[in-house]
Amino acid sequence: MITMDTPNPTHTQETRTRILEAAVKVFATKGYHDTKVDDIVSESSTSKGSFYFYFPSKQDIFLALSDTFADLLESRLTQAMEKETHGIQQMDAALSASLGLFSQYRGLAKIALVQAVGLGAVFEERRRTINNRLTIIIQSRLERAVEDGSIPPLQTEISARAWVGALNEVVINWIYTGTPTLEESLPALRQFLARSIGVPEDRILPMH
Repeated sequence: MITMDTPNPTHTQETRTRILEAAVKVFATKGYHDTKVDDIVSESSTSKGSFYFYFPSKQDIFLALSDTFADLLESRLTQAMEKETHGIQQMDAALSASLGLFSQYRGLAKIALVQAVGLGAVFEERRRTINNRLTIIIQSRLERAVEDGSIPPLQTEISARAWVGALNEVVINWIYTGTPTLEESLPALRQFLARSIGVPEDRILPMH
């Protein structure tokens, strides 16, 4: 006899992934409030039993998607910056990686950055967690740049949060309007962020 605590052979990682991918499409199209579990089940061509095996509720799958996006973002940024040794190159790598991730996973970005706003304390906490994780990564790089003299002394946490705010505003506008594309926004955003932390003009060269 199979119970809710007993893994069913039909409950595979592939099924879970299919449900998550379907949820991204449905949430991004209908929004959180108008999405029903039945919509996700239909889109994923699975069953309610499979859905509830992995996710106790609609809220749980929404939060799981937010966590997935946060993990992807942190991983991409860290990997991109570790390949570079100098501050401005690390900034270029981080911006390219983050904007590339938003472009690749527009539905996930919409869920994590837009739809989570105003849904309640639990959702707001997850959205803030994403911003905080991104802030910590940027702050650590800014602190290194200050220590090695690449940029003048500054309040690294405030600067990092300002960077996150600027990035969010550019991405959220793109999510709503589609323009300008994130690729088109990159040069101006890069220039603005570099100047905001005192990078000398002669070092703010065009990206290759």
